[in-house]
Amino acid sequence: MSYTIKNLEDYFKKHRKSIRNPKKFWDKIAYENFTWFRPWDKVYEYDMQKAHFEWFKGAKVNIVKNCIDRHLHKKGDKTAIIFEPNNPEEEAKHITYNELYKQVSKWANVLEAKGIKKGDRVCIYLPMIPELAYAVLACARIGAIHSVVFAGFSATALASRIKDSGCKMLITSDGGYRGKKTIEFKPIVDEALGNCPTVEKVLVVKRTNEAINMKDNRDFWIAPLVEKAEANHVATVMEAEDPLFILYTSGSTGKPKGMVHTTAGYMVYTGYTFKNVFNYKDGDVYWCTADIGWITGHSYILYGPLLNGATTVIFEGVPSYPDFSRFWDIIEKHQVNQFYTAPTAIRALSKESITFIQKYPLKSLKVIGSVGEPINEEAWHWYNDHVGGKRCPLVDTWWQTETGGIMISPLPFITPTKPTYASLPLPGIQPVLMDEYRNEIEGNQVTGSLCIKFPWPSMARTIWGDHQRYIDTYFKAYPGKYFTGDGALRDEVGYYRITGRVDDVVIVSGHNLGTAPIEDSINEHQAVAESAIVGFPHEVKGNALYGYVILKEAGEWRNHDNLRKEINQLISDQIGPIAKLDKIQFVKGLPKTRSGKIMRRILRKIAEGDFSNYGDTSTLLNPEIVEEIQKERI
Repeated sequence: MSYTIKNLEDYFKKHRKSIRNPKKFWDKIAYENFTWFRPWDKVYEYDMQKAHFEWFKGAKVNIVKNCIDRHLHKKGDKTAIIFEPNNPEEEAKHITYNELYKQVSKWANVLEAKGIKKGDRVCIYLPMIPELAYAVLACARIGAIHSVVFAGFSATALASRIKDSGCKMLITSDGGYRGKKTIEFKPIVDEALGNCPTVEKVLVVKRTNEAINMKDNRDFWIAPLVEKAEANHVATVMEAEDPLFILYTSGSTGKPKGMVHTTAGYMVYTGYTFKNVFNYKDGDVYWCTADIGWITGHSYILYGPLLNGATTVIFEGVPSYPDFSRFWDIIEKHQVNQFYTAPTAIRALSKESITFIQKYPLKSLKVIGSVGEPINEEAWHWYNDHVGGKRCPLVDTWWQTETGGIMISPLPFITPTKPTYASLPLPGIQPVLMDEYRNEIEGNQVTGSLCIKFPWPSMARTIWGDHQRYIDTYFKAYPGKYFTGDGALRDEVGYYRITGRVDDVVIVSGHNLGTAPIEDSINEHQAVAESAIVGFPHEVKGNALYGYVILKEAGEWRNHDNLRKEINQLISDQIGPIAKLDKIQFVKGLPKTRSGKIMRRILRKIAEGDFSNYGDTSTLLNPEIVEEIQKERI
């Protein structure tokens, strides 16, 4: 592809061009790197006040034609997907672009035969197996809107998403494997569908061979249908702004938000960012450890890599099975060149014996990446030193479900990296920091609320069925700008560091204290594995700080009062006495979403002694920890 950024000078040149003349910048990228049925009349049209955005207006395109069909002539026999099963003794599967075309075509024909047409919503509730990729791409090929729900959600969470989007079909499996566990999916689906009248058909993949109930005239095994289907399919012509998918993200209260991403802009931006952020070269093997149920999986397991004709790894399992060397074993086995994972995984693996990683040379790695939350300094150095061998650039990427693609990130071998800093915005992205009076903060060495002041192609277009909520959530706080909800620091050279959600800034005695730097200080203590800080009301200070701390070896640190003093001394030394914690509670775990984010609003409520309503907890990975923390509250 012709949109590669070559060096730091080229980056600054392209970024300047993208700001001075966004039309010309995106026009060139879209025209030179993608296949269109019809070109656009206008590159973009927008109204920030109404949150109305259109990109490549008037164009006709199909994203799957760009992901698969156009590669067949030169790359048909190249591996598109490597499937690495949960069980290391089960053979990995290499799926070529030719095979991917056949499978997606067959699936597309099956969906159409079962009554699915352009604009229909299809819910996909599958484990990380090749059929998940086939289902997603088949929907996009025929113009159906896919809504992937992470296959760990409860029946209640699944039902709420199906009902909100009015899905006509659900694709699931009998079950799935996750570490030592065999998980049943179909009973969860059956329970959810008891209250989802819009679903007419259920297609079921056989994975675990568990005995399940199949409802007559509703449930169908997918394998025999695919076997009989034609292996060719003509991709549906889509308008640039036709919805591609709905992906739900948790609201701080109330029901989850169904973010809507459309076809052309998302295609152009994910293709562009994948190529540049990961420095992908033809022949490389790329692996993102996320689940396709999250935006990271959509953009950087499937669409971004396939748009570039890459080889992408889909991993069914977990990093701890059969032991804590599984990630490193897979990298060595498939000679992975780019590795993209979450700080949560890095912190968990760094707590284990170093021998798990030392037996693997990991020489194939060229680029390592971080996604999902700001990475703390200790984790950054462990990842850089032990995984990257101090030779692989570490791209600490910042973006969101709502943004569709990576927004701020180092570029490998181009941007000098700095621990915990996402660094510089990608071309086309115009970040600004705002103060509490809605004024843009100029200059460097400043902190504020992170906003984006100009549209970009892959931004979400709305919240499904509730555009006013979209306006209120993202465009009301700072009129004329997209409000990310995050706070950020801009250093002396203009690098950005994400300091956490703005509601994670606590005002203590008139001082604005970001929780992320305090957590970084605590995590440097040799006894501490992880921490989370929240504010709680204080009659003198207005707010005080409450710390939840996980210890590495709980039994070895029996004198907790001394440990509390040591932690506060660390904070005092690194940030100042004003940031010391009034209360420190030692806990076994923290309430986290399945994508690894700490559910801080729950921790805030516990700190305040309010156990009444924790809001939407459907995305919690470990709901049982909430009651345990609540019981031990100081």
